[in-house]
Amino acid sequence: MPLPDPSWSADDVVAHLRAIGTEANLAGMARFGINTASALGIGNSDLRPLARKLKKNHERSLLLWESGIREARLMAAFTGEPKKVDINQCRRWAANFDSWEIVDTVADLFAETPFWRGLIDEFAEDEREFVRRTAFAMLAWSAVHLKKEPDATFLAYLPLIEKHARDPRNFVRKVVNWALRQIGKRSMSLHAPALALAEKLAASPDPRWVGRDAVKELTDAKQLARLAAART
Repeated sequence: MPLPDPSWSADDVVAHLRAIGTEANLAGMARFGINTASALGIGNSDLRPLARKLKKNHERSLLLWESGIREARLMAAFTGEPKKVDINQCRRWAANFDSWEIVDTVADLFAETPFWRGLIDEFAEDEREFVRRTAFAMLAWSAVHLKKEPDATFLAYLPLIEKHARDPRNFVRKVVNWALRQIGKRSMSLHAPALALAEKLAASPDPRWVGRDAVKELTDAKQLARLAAART
């Protein structure tokens, strides 16, 4: 089997993926709640190195997505070019989301686009479960990776987190919790307001778990020491 390289077409990538997938991996994925209906049985530990060899390619990324294959769609996210992605592409892809895994992977690509903030606002108000999840996965990723973004950006998202912490769907609640924790761990200036919201949610009857879990992490001694060290 030839080694992958940047010259590979989408068809070449799909053929390679079909050759390396295994039934054993499919069973393991299902145990983690991954939708395996279109899966070939390849873990991310194999997909990510492959993506690095293929490098970024917007046109190929679009074709990989259109294949409908789980692994090809993950490769589309890994090898997409954020500066060439437009908002309508994001909307089209989001309409196809059928698993928390694909959401959390593609959210990284979406969060690198120039219009990521508008997309969060739009997707958060979308009633589709995995589209709403995308908004908060983007928010969590951005809080960690967009180092130059001012803290005020993330402070302004706390009301959105509070609003959707009450979403009854598990895949939404979990990602809202994730976003709250990542904002609270971003800096000491964000820690206090994020913790205050976590405590408020923990004291309310409906989204209690979202708040309690966030309080636990945001009051952890190691997290507090890391934030204090980062401030000095």
